[in-house]
Amino acid sequence: MTNLIEAVHSAGKNIDSPKTSRVYAVAAALEVICAHAASGSTSVNLGHEFEQLSTYADHIQEALKSK
Repeated sequence: MTNLIEAVHSAGKNIDSPKTSRVYAVAAALEVICAHAASGSTSVNLGHEFEQLSTYADHIQEALKSK
């Protein structure tokens, strides 16, 4: 969980640099997928999760934008 928090926090700090922000947002999304896969749920479909990776990263970046 610490890696997820660090990745999300880093994505927010670098919001002024789109390329760097995207790298951190993708890292955070990968951490979310990893946590979901490690949860032991029998409904985890990694193929589907990886297809959604870009969408997850988009949502993370959007959520971190200052209003």
